[in-house]
Amino acid sequence: MKRVFSSHNAVLAHHVRNLLAAEGIETEVRNQLLSSAMGEIPPAECQAEVWVRDDGDAARASNLLQRPAPAGPEWSCACGERLGAQFTQCWKCGALKGS
Repeated sequence: MKRVFSSHNAVLAHHVRNLLAAEGIETEVRNQLLSSAMGEIPPAECQAEVWVRDDGDAARASNLLQRPAPAGPEWSCACGERLGAQFTQCWKCGALKGS
């Protein structure tokens, strides 16, 4: 197993885990509850960490995490909601982009 991400923000670590899972990379989040011990142990050791289970996936995971956010124009849903280019589904009505 190899660590590919760490943050003091456990929610962000789980977001990274979900991004990698969507690409078929199995991961594990470690140390997610250690932030409550900050002050008792060094801050660097209180970070939530995302580890890939297969060492062979580490390079691909790192590349996925470094890719830029999707660029392009905002789009408007049929319900009238305006969404950023990175979104493929409307959060207001659930419609897919282009439908």
